[in-house]
This record gives sequence, structure tokens and C-alpha cells, in this order.
Amino acid sequence: MSYFVTGATGFIGRHLVGELLDHRDGEVHVLVRRSSLPRMEALIRSWGSDRVVPVVGDLTQPDLGVDEAWIAEHAGHIDHFCHLAAIYDITADDATNDAMNIDGTRHALELASRLGVGVFHQVSSVAAAGDHPGRFDESMFDVGQPLPSPYHRTKFESERMVRESSVPWRVYRPAIVVGHSQTGAMDKVDGPYYLFGLIKRLRDTLPGWLPLMGVDLGDTNLVPVDYVASAMDHLMHVPGRDGEAFHLVNPEPQPVVEVMNAFCAAAGAPRFATPIDRGLTTAGPLALIPRRLRPLNVMNAVIRSGAGQAVLDQTVGRLGLPAEALAHSSFTSVFDSRATERALAGSGIGVPPLETYARVLWSYWEESLDDSTGRDPRAVAALRGKHVVITGASSGIGKVVAHKVAQAGGIPVLVARGKEKLEETKADIEARGGQAHVFACDLSDLTAIDRLCEQLSTELPSVDYVINNAGRSIRRSLKLSQDRFHDFERTMQLNYFGAIRLVMGLMPQLHSQRSGHIVNISSIGVQTNPPRFSAYVASKAALDAWSNVVSSEVVGHGITFTNVHMPLVRTPMIAPTKIYDKFPTISPAQAADIVVRAMVERPHEINTTLGTAGALAHTIAPRAAFRVLNLAYQVFPDSAAAKGQQPTSRATAAAEETPNNRRETEQMLLAQLFRGVHW
Repeated sequence: MSYFVTGATGFIGRHLVGELLDHRDGEVHVLVRRSSLPRMEALIRSWGSDRVVPVVGDLTQPDLGVDEAWIAEHAGHIDHFCHLAAIYDITADDATNDAMNIDGTRHALELASRLGVGVFHQVSSVAAAGDHPGRFDESMFDVGQPLPSPYHRTKFESERMVRESSVPWRVYRPAIVVGHSQTGAMDKVDGPYYLFGLIKRLRDTLPGWLPLMGVDLGDTNLVPVDYVASAMDHLMHVPGRDGEAFHLVNPEPQPVVEVMNAFCAAAGAPRFATPIDRGLTTAGPLALIPRRLRPLNVMNAVIRSGAGQAVLDQTVGRLGLPAEALAHSSFTSVFDSRATERALAGSGIGVPPLETYARVLWSYWEESLDDSTGRDPRAVAALRGKHVVITGASSGIGKVVAHKVAQAGGIPVLVARGKEKLEETKADIEARGGQAHVFACDLSDLTAIDRLCEQLSTELPSVDYVINNAGRSIRRSLKLSQDRFHDFERTMQLNYFGAIRLVMGLMPQLHSQRSGHIVNISSIGVQTNPPRFSAYVASKAALDAWSNVVSSEVVGHGITFTNVHMPLVRTPMIAPTKIYDKFPTISPAQAADIVVRAMVERPHEINTTLGTAGALAHTIAPRAAFRVLNLAYQVFPDSAAAKGQQPTSRATAAAEETPNNRRETEQMLLAQLFRGVHW
């Protein structure tokens, strides 16, 4: 079996190639522009296969610009020609859509014909249905549907070309394709991702419990890329299905408001409520109203009008939401996928519910695709060209901070023990046009830190910021720590001694340049003193105190400190305590935004309201504060990890930490009342 794939470096294409390598035999020939060969070679390394063979060509040229000798050599030997190279952008203009979607398909068909391929697999789109009202199944194509944009028109025309060709064909019509349902991986902001900036703004400005009034924007249809790729791989090889189209869609229409609410829930933002149910406007006497005069269709017509687009450009457009994308956020068609579902029967391939992976999609966007830092003029002014040393940069807060620094034009200097993960982060940053440096160092080894400081001082032109982010957290009661004094030694070694050794080692450089800002990632626990965190809180409090004393000694040379009393963050560090799975936490990206604020504004401290209240309570009413904390000590038991146990699953561990319903209610009440505190 032999394959030829166009668009293999694209989002769907590289996932499809991965499926073919995992489940099929034979060579996979991939079209690639000569200028994109380095990117393709990197992809081939990531696939870990020697069966992927680059073929130099160009989508805009006849026969895709493939060399005549290659065509002659492979004629009659390509079983499956997969054409995925196209533009998937509702905001693109006519010329771009014509060149990529129509001319590209024409040239692909030319090459497929000359090669005598077994089947031509065309990735079209549900956009080929245009604004057809009502049911649209796999057997339907040209039913006189309106085609409201260049994207819709060119998807329709390119599919027509395939249907009218002499080459055996199969057509795949995916709905709006979003990130991977397991990893969240996505390559660009598109479709529902345009709304994420607005959701983030709502989360950061309004309480999550506040209901918002929404409007019925109709139905949309989202599918994760891993479903599309695995379904295509299966359908390509089902015998006897040439000349058919397949709908790679969610079988159930998804109201736009429900999709918005799924992502709002994932982000911790307020949710929308629609005051008027759609059924009331399409049933009874209102059903007699012509379809184009019904409220939803009138609203969509206004949104798509020239005046509506102009207003949207000046309002939501400033939040990064293109007016054109909002105009096509819903479908008038209901996509019938029963024939596709029958073809997939028994394969185990299906569309997962959005609620099961919305948080994964949100987290990936927030950590990897959110470009708000790069659009913040204050952040750019503070960070452009600056070298930012970030410890613990291989994951969690440190990794996201590195991306945000690079967005603003800064140069993150990545420090952690594992070099491989640091190199991956560096590669991601460089792939997006940024710069980064990697220095592997065990930050619990003081001698290694001395070597690191020497390297940083000699190899970097300046050290402008130091982010003390690397840390160790231990949640264990004192009664379980009697024979574990090493817990305290290890925690102090990394959180305190390692951090101050790094800053002290860089002080000569900071003094010589008469500038520098150190950001210590401290903890809300320093202010609230939660039980079972004696080792962790003591180490963070020590770093706070040291920084407060040293600040007065070095401020004359422009060297300043910020202690960030961070609330509970959803990072791998808290994973051993399973009850945290149910706790309100902030994301690594939210924490990274706080760190960026510390670099831009350079305050002495950044505190949460609750942390400040906790510190005040310990000052004016210490006995009452300790009684509340003792209640928490009784309610939240030691985790299985703290007891040295190895539960068989996360569910088992959580059950052991929450022994009955009453206890769970008490835990959730305290967690909600004292949001962000480490219990």
C-alpha cells in the first residue's frame, strides 16, 4: 500500500499521516515546498518513521510541480492520493481561496490522473452546503444552496471538480475542526478560538457565578482533529465506498450558546443564559412567519450586512474576534451523518462530547496560543530584548512564562534539571519567531548553581530578570513527619537555599549593570499558614524574609524584588493530592500573567484579597485564625502519597481522602470559602 499526501504539514494532514504510520503499511509520500523541507524533516523526526518520503513540489503549479522523473517512476504505484492542502480560513479573500482551494485541487487531480491512483481522497468541508436550510445528508451536493463567502464558494467548486473527474474519488466533509481531544494541540486561532479572548476578558473582570444574558446564535458543529484523522484513516480503507461523501461531524447540532458555556466553564468565566427558548420562536403561530423573518435569521442577516460588519469590526473586532468569523459562527444546515456512522460501525471511532475535552482545548489555547501579552504595549516595552532567567521552565508556570516573555519580544533563559524538555520549549518558541536559551541545572545542587551563574554572567549580554519559580511542595502533617526530617531539608534546599544561591551568584552582574528585577514565586500559604504545609510554607517564608532584607541593601543600584504570594495553581506539583482535582484553582497561564505583571509593574508584593485577609486575621485575631485552621486540619486528611501509600487509581486516592459525603461537603465548602488556599 502506498500513499501520496498533500498538506501533510497542515493541522489535519500531520494527524492523518500519523494515523497512516500507526495503522497501515507502505510508504507515505508527502508533498512539500522546497522552502518547507526543514519543517518537514522535523515532523518526520517527530513521527519516528523512515516510511515518510518528501516529494518537492508546489500546490500552485501544474501537476503540483512534481518532477517528471518522479511521476514516471511512481505511475501505477500510488493506491491512495489524499488531498488536504487548502486554506481553511473563513476570513480569507477571493484570490487566496481560488488559488489554494480551486487551482490547488485542479493541479492535484492532474497529478492523480497521471499517476493512475487507486482513489483520490478529497478533504472538503461542510461549508460546501452553504446556507442550505434544514437537513443536508452525505448524498446531497448541488441543491441550489446559497454560498455566502469565498470560502464556501471555493469549497463547493473544488468538490464539484473532484466529482466530475475521471479519477475514483471519496470526499470527506469535516465540520469545524478544533484541537486534539487528549492534548488540546491546535496550530492556530480559528473558529471558536476567536471567542476565547472574550471569555478570558470576562473571567478576569467578572465573578464566575454571575449569569450573563445571551442571545440565540443558532447551532454550530465542532469535532476534534483526532476524530477527523482516525475516521478518515478508517473510511479510506473501507471497500466499495468510492463515489461517496462522508460527513465528519457531531451527529447532534450544538447550540452556539452551549458551546460558549462549555468553554466558559473550562475557563472559570461567567456563563450565558438565553432568555427566550428557540422553540418559542419556531412553534405555534410564530411558525407561520417566513423563515427569513424569524428572529434568529433576521439577526444573522444584520450581522452579515455591511453596516453590521462595520460595527462588529469596531467592537468585538478589537478583542480579536473577526466580524467575518462571527457572521459564520452557526450553520443553517443540520448535517446528517448516518451513512458515515454506519461506515464507522465497529471501529470504536466516534465524536467525544465537547464537555469531556473543552478544558483541554482551553488550557492549550491559554498556554500556547493566547497572544495577549504580545499585544500589550506595556509588556512589550518592559520585556523587548531583555534576558529573563526562568527556573523550573520545563513545565507548568515556568514554561508558560517563557512563551509569554517571548511573545513580548523578550529572550527567555530556560533553566531546569531536564534538558530535553527545555529544548522542546525552546524549539516551540523559535518556531513562533522568538529566541530562547537553554541551561540545564539541578537547582538543589549548590555547586551546579555556581557553575550556572558563571555561565549566565559570561554568555549573556545582560541578566535583566530572574524568576525564582522552581520549587518543591510537600503536604504532610507533623505526626507523619517525625522520621522524615529530610522533607524539611529537601524543601529548604530547593525553595530557599537554591533560590538565594542563584540570586547571590548573579548579584555581581546585576550590580555592574546597575539594574535587575527578581520575582520570587512565593505562596498564599505564607499569609494563611495552612496545616500540613510546615516544610513548604517555612521555605517560602524564608525566601520572602531574605528578599525583604536584601531589597534595602541593593535598591540603590536599581535592583528590586517582587514576592508573588501565588494561590493554588493547577500544576504537576499538586497532582499527588487527589482532592485538589475538585478544588478551585487557577491555571498555569493565569499564574504566568501574574508573573508578567510582576515584571512590568515591579511591585514589592502581589497578593490576593484572601491572602491579605488571612495575614490580617493572624495579626488581629490569631486564636480565631488557628481554630479555623484546626477545623481544616480535621476536615482534610493526609493524602495517600503523604502516608507513603500507592493507590491503584486517582479515583481510589480521592475516595481515601474523602471518606464520606458529609466530609466531602465540608471540604468543598471550605475550598469555596477560601479559594486558592492550599488545604
